[in-house]
Amino acid sequence: MRKLIFAINTTLDGCVDHTSQSVDDEALAYFTQLTRDSGVQVFGRKTWQLMVPYWPEAATDPSSTKTERDFAVAFNSIDKVVFSRSLKSTEYHETRIVATDLRGEILNLKKKDGKNILVGGVDIPSQLIQLGLIDEYRFVVGPNVAGAGRRLFDAVNLPETLELNLVVKGIWIRTRRSSMVGRDIGRRTPTSGQTA
Repeated sequence: MRKLIFAINTTLDGCVDHTSQSVDDEALAYFTQLTRDSGVQVFGRKTWQLMVPYWPEAATDPSSTKTERDFAVAFNSIDKVVFSRSLKSTEYHETRIVATDLRGEILNLKKKDGKNILVGGVDIPSQLIQLGLIDEYRFVVGPNVAGAGRRLFDAVNLPETLELNLVVKGIWIRTRRSSMVGRDIGRRTPTSGQTA
């Protein structure tokens, strides 16, 4: 069974708003490798519209750095699933729009053979955390303090306590394997108030 890996940039004070941080070449190279090691990426509409058309165009933009082009090529080569009730279609290749049943779609993706599933953003991952479907968390902590802004866990009740356990070249990466890995999660039902 494939793992669902949630990866996100965050500031030292936990802000995940993309406007409150910058990603250097080292962090972008990390995300490039993480993308290469995945078989599919999952997005919500908001994150999708931040990524496209920027990254597809960066692959051929002469002003892009080598690190940006490398990430863009990795991004362009992977299958994508976008959860949205408002998007009906996309012209971007290898992308499928899904309007309903987040839980069922993720469970089906996890059962398929292939590389792991990568999810980013805030809204969709927050729902997946509540559903207990995230198998591994990867937090890339940047060296800045935002002071204000959206924080990932403001409206999410974590199923377990997360502990920082890995430092790589100045980037803190939090990896936590869920106790759900290897279990038959197809029978798990959301708790009161959760929706799929």
